Amino acid sequence: MQRLNRWHFIFVAILFCGGAWLWWTQAPAVVEAEVRTPQPAVNHPAPDLTLPTLEGGTFHLADEMGKPVVLNFWATWCAPCRAEMPMLQSTWERYGDNVTIVGVDLDEDPAVVQAFVDELELTFPILLDDGAVIAERFNVSGLPTTLFIDGEGIIRQIYPGQLHSAILAEGIIDISQ
Repeated sequence: MQRLNRWHFIFVAILFCGGAWLWWTQAPAVVEAEVRTPQPAVNHPAPDLTLPTLEGGTFHLADEMGKPVVLNFWATWCAPCRAEMPMLQSTWERYGDNVTIVGVDLDEDPAVVQAFVDELELTFPILLDDGAVIAERFNVSGLPTTLFIDGEGIIRQIYPGQLHSAILAEGIIDISQ
């Protein structure tokens, strides 16, 4: 019986030493705060945006200061995006002198985008967001997503989903005041 207690004690001591050794040899978990740029929000300034255009130029959102901007994130494979394009085009044709309408295509081959633009006869500026970097900066989580930015660069509305004419008209009125 005494021999059994001694083996029991040795077993517990080995377990204790093994546990202590594991505890001491484990690297401490370091939790670092994730540094993120602030996400855009209604009534806050729009993040900086500089992207290549489909035509080969460069678009700078800052160059549009003083003029309201409708910023539409989309892709050619997105059915709701395709459905709202004719409305955006007709709005551009009607109000393009007073409101800048910009389409931001997410991470697609420029040839595919060009074929889409040609098919729908779009003439408003189309930007190419290679890698969807700008979409991430603007916190775009679904397509289409449209931001209404006033002439001072302040986001007045963020609309996720397919635009309808009443929503587009309301957004343009809001950013044009």
